[in-house]
Amino acid sequence: MNDNEVSNNEIYPKPLEAQVERVITPFQAFIRDQTTGSLFLMLCTVVALIIANSPFVQHYEALIEMPMGFVIGEWTLNMSVRHWVNDGLMSLFFFVLGLEIKREIIAGELKEPRQSLPVIAAALGGMIVPAVVYVIFNYASQTTSHGWGIPMATDTAFAVGVLALLGRRIPVALIAFLTALAIIDDLGAILVIAAFYTDTIHLSALGFSGLFLALLVACNLVGFRHPVIYAIGGVMVWFALHKSGVHATVAGIAVALTVPARPTRGPKWFMRRTRRLVNEFERMEEQSTSPILGEAQQHAVVERVQDTAEKATTPLRRWERTLEHPVALLVMPIFALVNAGIPIDFNLLSTLWTDALGAGIIAGLVVGKCMGISLFAWFALRLNIGQLPTGVNMHHIIGIGLLGGMGFTMSIFIAGLGFANNADALVTAKTAILLATLIAGVSGYLWLRLRS
Repeated sequence: MNDNEVSNNEIYPKPLEAQVERVITPFQAFIRDQTTGSLFLMLCTVVALIIANSPFVQHYEALIEMPMGFVIGEWTLNMSVRHWVNDGLMSLFFFVLGLEIKREIIAGELKEPRQSLPVIAAALGGMIVPAVVYVIFNYASQTTSHGWGIPMATDTAFAVGVLALLGRRIPVALIAFLTALAIIDDLGAILVIAAFYTDTIHLSALGFSGLFLALLVACNLVGFRHPVIYAIGGVMVWFALHKSGVHATVAGIAVALTVPARPTRGPKWFMRRTRRLVNEFERMEEQSTSPILGEAQQHAVVERVQDTAEKATTPLRRWERTLEHPVALLVMPIFALVNAGIPIDFNLLSTLWTDALGAGIIAGLVVGKCMGISLFAWFALRLNIGQLPTGVNMHHIIGIGLLGGMGFTMSIFIAGLGFANNADALVTAKTAILLATLIAGVSGYLWLRLRS
């Protein structure tokens, strides 16, 4: 049979299936596109703002403050919808973030010292300088001075989404640089949350969380790779941290670091086994007279191929790929819907620039981020302790510094921790974060578009 002929038992999609495939395939490509998460996040932010400034605001507030929980005998776990999203659902976001951090350190942009040192320097500058700028504005206020962690964060989804809009105007390596920088930035924010935004620590519960983490590390070393084991262990770590007083989302990062990062089998074994299975499948296909759905043996071979592929890949990368789209398209938009509903007060907007809290956040995110990222990266290059990726120059780094001011998700998250008991300060902080994110995004886009 030549290439232009078709065997009698070869399966082709029916006309209806072909029509559906033509619709679904572009949609799947859209879902996979890196800008899609940013668009969903932006859309949900706008929706939350509209609802919060509409006659439905009371229903919105009642919904997100509605208590939910579990009762098992005398044991209860009860929190509002907002807390379930911020403490529970966001743990998935931090888990994926932890997987990204581990992958970048092992095999990504942070593996090679010459490439990673400028990124690390830029990230440190992007955390230190904004915090200092905020403190300059708020050092005299006891009610707002502890909000210095707010301008330290960068929203990766928004920042990468803006870069994607520039297309071929920027080098591909610039996206990798920004992603690595944002990962280090978020790791720093997690450490700040754990160290400075925890009120009371219960050592016994903290000890149990450490014990569960140690068990997960042991599972990794022994060779257990089933996701259910790490899911159950992760829930136990989350619950123990929740009871300890440390913010429970730290469990996401901690558990991610215990996930196996090596495959069960090597590349040569994978090639040998897949060749043997493909040959076996071909022999069956030559002897078969019915569609594959009617051949149990052929199905078994296909399943063995899938098992072979799974053993030749790492749980770290596989689980990251599985969760990244649900987190980007579900977790982050839900977080925005719950937290971005800010009643817009035009009087507040007019006084935001003179208010120490608002001005500190805006100056920290827009000015401090740009200065910190650009200057620390420049110092690293001047001291000859690293080099920028191919095609990336200091003009690009300044643009990255501006985009780094898009704090949104993590900034709102930290603001919620810092001003949980001060509703007025929280509204001011969220308004300033949204405004600063808008200014930083537009400025970074225009800078890179003009300079590229």
